[in-house]
Amino acid sequence: MRGAVLSALMFSAALVATGTVWPADSPSVMAIILDDLGEQQIAGVRAVNLPGAVACAFLPHAPHSQTQAERAYRTGKEVLLHLPLQPGDGVTAYPGAITLAMGRHELAVYLRSALASVPHVRGINNHQGSLLTEMPQNMDWLMMELRQLTGLYFVDSRTSSDSVALHMAQARGVPATERSLFLDHPRGEAAVRAALHTLVTRARREGGALAIGHPYPETLKVLEEELPHLARQGVRLVAPSELIARQAGRWPEYKPLKFSPTLQSAPRTTGPVLPAASSVAAH
Repeated sequence: MRGAVLSALMFSAALVATGTVWPADSPSVMAIILDDLGEQQIAGVRAVNLPGAVACAFLPHAPHSQTQAERAYRTGKEVLLHLPLQPGDGVTAYPGAITLAMGRHELAVYLRSALASVPHVRGINNHQGSLLTEMPQNMDWLMMELRQLTGLYFVDSRTSSDSVALHMAQARGVPATERSLFLDHPRGEAAVRAALHTLVTRARREGGALAIGHPYPETLKVLEEELPHLARQGVRLVAPSELIARQAGRWPEYKPLKFSPTLQSAPRTTGPVLPAASSVAAH
């Protein structure tokens, strides 16, 4: 049954995804999201102060998420909710994670509570979730909720190679993309520099790429040193929402949101939004 549902939705996504289209006169772009923010004061402030359009993903209800998200927003950085989802392989789930035991209503209530705990949220990516992102029904529920919260996008962190989250997002019309690589798996300064080089190479080859990192000392050090020099390498750092708009072939219509999406059940009818994801393609 699971295979049939997934096959149908992947086919539906294939019908609406026409492929990535990059403006011929634009440089290659890349996006970086720093995860797990909100729990540490010093590392969090350092992450928010990184140069350029590094996006900041905050855990819900964490002690520093509100203040640091406000600071990130004021400095022009895109804010994401780092939504905890149930992991597999016996890994302990983050407190309050969305689990397989939750029905759609419980999922919706928790999602709205999590969104309300982090100001200026523009998008969502998953924390953990190697089990839940493999479940078509649960991911379909999540994407149906996100579709109602007009203005939000989804980034699949790809904590499982069998994740169906991106396909479900596309099938439900949610603007979405997925992680190209992790910056700090494995950890270590040399490893982070190598991963950043790989990210730049992929962005130049494919037109765009997205990496996820964490507020580790070595990750922050490398980004502080290297981000100011990206332009010399023919790559521009952009917010995830811009990368998604470019991948959807809707770059000429892209406008950064100037508001935090209202937590409402009806779609927003005014104000700029990301393009409807009927044309959003995976990269």
